[in-house]
Amino acid sequence: MRILVVDMTHGGTVLASEFSKRTDCKVFAWDIYQTLSQEDKSLLEAQGIELVEESFYESYFYENIALENDMSKNSLENDKSNLIVVAPVHCNLPQPSHMTHHQAVGFLLKDQINVPVIEVTGVKGKTSTAAMLKEIYRDENPLILSSLGVEVVEDGQEIILQKDISITPASIITAWQLSQEFYKDKVHNVGICIFESSLGGTGLADVGVITNIVEDYSIARGSSSASKAKLQMFKSKVSVCDNDSYQKLYSSHSLNQKTNTFEIEGLDDDSASVKAQNINYGLHKTVFQVKVTDLITINGISINTSFEVSTFAPAQHHLENTLSAITASLSMGTPKESIISGLKNFTGLPGRTSLRKVGDMMIIEEINPGINVTAVKKAVNMIKGYEKPALILGGSYGVTCEEIDETSLSNFLADQDDEFLMILTGDLGLSVWKQMGKHYNYCNSIEMALNESKKVGAKNILLIYRSNFSELGRR
Repeated sequence: MRILVVDMTHGGTVLASEFSKRTDCKVFAWDIYQTLSQEDKSLLEAQGIELVEESFYESYFYENIALENDMSKNSLENDKSNLIVVAPVHCNLPQPSHMTHHQAVGFLLKDQINVPVIEVTGVKGKTSTAAMLKEIYRDENPLILSSLGVEVVEDGQEIILQKDISITPASIITAWQLSQEFYKDKVHNVGICIFESSLGGTGLADVGVITNIVEDYSIARGSSSASKAKLQMFKSKVSVCDNDSYQKLYSSHSLNQKTNTFEIEGLDDDSASVKAQNINYGLHKTVFQVKVTDLITINGISINTSFEVSTFAPAQHHLENTLSAITASLSMGTPKESIISGLKNFTGLPGRTSLRKVGDMMIIEEINPGINVTAVKKAVNMIKGYEKPALILGGSYGVTCEEIDETSLSNFLADQDDEFLMILTGDLGLSVWKQMGKHYNYCNSIEMALNESKKVGAKNILLIYRSNFSELGRR
């Protein structure tokens, strides 16, 4: 089997290395974005992997076209016609690859992972959902891959195996290998896997979660979209999806009839498997009723029940993330008592959504590399209901492939009509400030913005900052 792995930037080195371990594979690697260092190249070559250029792929591509046009010629006689192309779902090649990076991970790990798997994808809320699932399955030795790193929970203790890891599908291989090394000389092993993954699923999942599709964005140079890429998640045994996205995008394309949906009562139609009702939002704790109707578990059991949940979910978008974790857990057949207990212990996610007290001010932090206008609107609507609110908004560029719509953001902020103190900061804040005609407050740093908020007596500060949390560690 001859394998061409495309894109060394987004996990291709891991995939090429894994394929090279198989005795039936000859592996070629195409560094399409030219990001490999000389050391990286040497490591690949030491494993018997041949580095190739675009011309290698073009030769294969055009020879295949010739073969299709000459049916009298046996394709097996042509060496390159036996090539299997493995490329990311977002890679825009002249013809579709034989296998996406997600599918390659599923192929390589299908005989290795013998414990339950939950995969989480979506445009927003992936990391928060994975963190809530960690609390629900804390007593089952979970292995967690998220944008915060790879960790295991052993006997209730959280152990970081690797920080600063991407959520490209190949990182699932890295996470699994790290866990097996950690448990090598131990009595126990991983009890359940919770994998956050970008742009789809591997097919390994017992339950595959699509948290939402908000502000769908284009990929592969405009030839596809995030929502289409996430169709891969429907190859899971049971799929979970927010009801709005499912009805608009996936109901007619679902590859799996076992799909459970979730919604907040009154926002969508009446067809969701899991609903949040009688919601009492609070800054520290939100209490709501969960109604479950004809939810199908991975064992084919239909569940109809209701129960009360109390957890950290101060706004609508936090509650939607909570529902994705609840629906995923129920789909696994997890008892509602474990869900209630786990979510009661969830108090926010440092680096994403959390609370901290500074003097008399309560700061609600929304720090996210992929923050978008929809998320900003929901968060701002939340803060309006609290005493003496203020908004500090800003951040950096280039923290994700998806940038924010500054024009839409500027228009929304301008429409707030001075309902609360607003301070812009960071590179993003500076650009928005200029677009808004410099009519609002701007501070060079978060610290200066907090000091200004304190001066005017603000009590509840919403800090929305587009960044990786590690970049703010110096605060």
